[in-house]
Amino acid sequence: MWKYLPEDRRGEYAATDDEAKRWVDSASRGQTSDARRPPELSTRDNVSRAIYTEVREGRGTPHGGVFLDISYLPAEHVRRKLPSMYDQFKELADVDITKGPMEVGPTTHYVMGGVRVDAETGASTVPGLFAAGEVAGGMHGANRLGGNSLSDLLVFGARTGAGAAAHAAKHAAQSYVDPVQVADAARELAAPLERETGEDPYALQRDLQEVMQRLVGIYRVEADLNEAIDEIGKIRARLPRLAVRGGRVYNPGWNLAFEVRNLLIVSEGITRSALQRTESRGAHSRLDFPETDQKGWGGRNGVVRRREDGSMDVTTTKLPTMPDELGSLLGGGAH
Repeated sequence: MWKYLPEDRRGEYAATDDEAKRWVDSASRGQTSDARRPPELSTRDNVSRAIYTEVREGRGTPHGGVFLDISYLPAEHVRRKLPSMYDQFKELADVDITKGPMEVGPTTHYVMGGVRVDAETGASTVPGLFAAGEVAGGMHGANRLGGNSLSDLLVFGARTGAGAAAHAAKHAAQSYVDPVQVADAARELAAPLERETGEDPYALQRDLQEVMQRLVGIYRVEADLNEAIDEIGKIRARLPRLAVRGGRVYNPGWNLAFEVRNLLIVSEGITRSALQRTESRGAHSRLDFPETDQKGWGGRNGVVRRREDGSMDVTTTKLPTMPDELGSLLGGGAH
């Protein structure tokens, strides 16, 4: 991993295998050390790019990943610190990670965007709709770092809960519900169950996953992103033909028939935003625009809206200036 470390972060990581081993040995005993952490513990986006590059250049595992080996640690320590990982590899792959390497690869872990909300109350632009946590956008910038999600939930979960409660207190009367809209929604929900033949929602999900992994993955280029937009459109055209077998009781396929619509919206929003941002920043990496363009893109967010005809509009908006007291904590940055 040493060669994949960003130049401005190399000083944070061990320079030799011996130093890395001293850090691991100390950490496994719960002790502090003057040794620096191994470069394999770089940020998730950087490790993912390294794995992708190794596989692309022909040094990957038989299944298109890399080997991660922690079997040099005491077996009891591994089982105590990583119980779920140990159990999953043992049960699903018959691999004992205390005795040998495990095969790993990058996958979708989190998103940086989300619903646009007011920072103080969590209110969205839809009256009565509030959002907090990973669904809400704007807090994590270009790279959601590990551990930040918990503080996000604690701080903005409290703000959003208070904001939603205050909104509800001002609207004591029950809102009018249009019976025609209710009947239309009921027919829409029942339609996949009433079709005897049609598209399998699991097939649509699988095809969408393949498109996003292949064309909108860790490294992106304009041609792939344009192709992905076309492919997403083709998959969306199959939605009206979705058919689900089984009844209404605990039918995950019936749920997926509607969830896949949301997956398509999010996938298109990610793809169009990635196409629009002609630079590399944080976890967004463009091979055709590898540098960060602070002059053209610094302090700007992509904004996705739905047009009246249902199509997707992608623009940008300027971020508000960070207060001086916060900017000083982050090294004096203005945004």
